[in-house]
Amino acid sequence: MADYQRTQYGQQQQQQHQTPSDAMKSFLPESGPSAQQILTVVTLVPLGGILLLLAGLTLAGTLLGLALSTPVFVIFSPVLVPAAFVIAAAVTGFLTSGAFGITGLSSLSWLANYLRRIRMTPSTALPEAADYARRRVQDSAAYVGQKTKETGQAIQSKAEGTKT
Repeated sequence: MADYQRTQYGQQQQQQHQTPSDAMKSFLPESGPSAQQILTVVTLVPLGGILLLLAGLTLAGTLLGLALSTPVFVIFSPVLVPAAFVIAAAVTGFLTSGAFGITGLSSLSWLANYLRRIRMTPSTALPEAADYARRRVQDSAAYVGQKTKETGQAIQSKAEGTKT
């Protein structure tokens, strides 16, 4: 055990007296890159270069097209801007119409299912449901009234506080 500790201490002393280049070598891997790593780099570097070249060509083409088409847009803007507004309004109208249609269908479906459930339940369940709904409305009205009263009192106290 003592020999092991002396060996550990000796290695620590040697590491403290290393030159900077020796310390840097300890961070580098002992062996070189593997064949798979070399093959990966050899394959991916040209592929990345080709993709970068294509991205540059696409950017250059886009800028050239924009430079050539800008005068056309400026000349025809009195026609294009209203046309864009009309197309946007038409698309908005179609989407709104579809949303209203889906909402109407789902409402009718809910109503049909509700009426079907009422028809299936005994006639004694209907007054109970009405009583429950009436209680819920009364509770909601009481809650809203209480909140309104509290808000009015808070506003009144703030108004009195600013007057003095």
